[in-house]
Amino acid sequence: MRAIGLTEFGGPEVLRVIELPDPAPGAGEVRVRVRAASVNPTDTMLRAGAARSWFNGRPGPYVPGMDAAGVVDAIGPDTDTSLRPGDPVVAIVDAYGPHGGAYAELIVAPVESVVPIPSGADFAAASTLLMNALTARVALDLLAVPAGGIVAVTGAAGAFGGYAVQLARSDGLRVLADASAADAKLVMSLGADEVVPRGDDVADRVRALAPDGVDAVLDGAALHELILPAIRDGGGLAVVRRWAGPVDRGVQLHPVLVTEAVTDHARLLRLRDQASTGELTLRVADVLPAAQAAQAHRRLAEGGVRGRLVLDFTAF
Repeated sequence: MRAIGLTEFGGPEVLRVIELPDPAPGAGEVRVRVRAASVNPTDTMLRAGAARSWFNGRPGPYVPGMDAAGVVDAIGPDTDTSLRPGDPVVAIVDAYGPHGGAYAELIVAPVESVVPIPSGADFAAASTLLMNALTARVALDLLAVPAGGIVAVTGAAGAFGGYAVQLARSDGLRVLADASAADAKLVMSLGADEVVPRGDDVADRVRALAPDGVDAVLDGAALHELILPAIRDGGGLAVVRRWAGPVDRGVQLHPVLVTEAVTDHARLLRLRDQASTGELTLRVADVLPAAQAAQAHRRLAEGGVRGRLVLDFTAF
């Protein structure tokens, strides 16, 4: 099979089309023929070698990607599932695991990590769902803010941020979000109750709307110490970039590691259902042939992408 991989860590130029053996699904696993794979910031971290220790010494080539949409190609032995070959599905994969990531014509994943494609979604749109929405879901569950509480979302125009806004609203929370002037309308359309301008004084702007402080922050923009003053004493801060503080005033720090939840089938099914009903909005910025993965990584690094860039594995 063809995949997009790397044999050395570095910039986007290290990504290339490589040939790999077709993977075989084992017990409890499903093989998916990939039609589309979305490009996420975590993919660029893998490519750059920022978390190379996660490979536990396994040699390359390495294949990035956590999000895929396609059709079931084969089901491993002793696998309890209602899925059948040919079923359209979405999957979330651990790119640091033994099977590699989603940038490949064929992927193998635990059956718990594979769910039917959202109703009415094409493969490109469906591939943008699971990793970012699951990250937001895990963050909200860690924060455990009761219905009626107030949360702030930074980076609300991004994929994680957009899902965080929508899921928080679905949980019955009041949502304050930061955005540039150009993105304010988008963020409001996703369900934010109030939008404040981005900037170093964002915590002051949030406090102007919530004088006692918000119950929690989902920090998609990795503002860290800049957003900390917006949180009430004893509140929570969910971080997605491994920031370790310091925090004060009893604020609880919640690192979010989505790889720990990739086999949480019930959560994945719920997200799929919410996307099917339109409760979650699937946003595609552009679709590129798979061989243009390096270009996609460059565009992501340049910033300003709204929605996700998607690699088309039916076109190299």
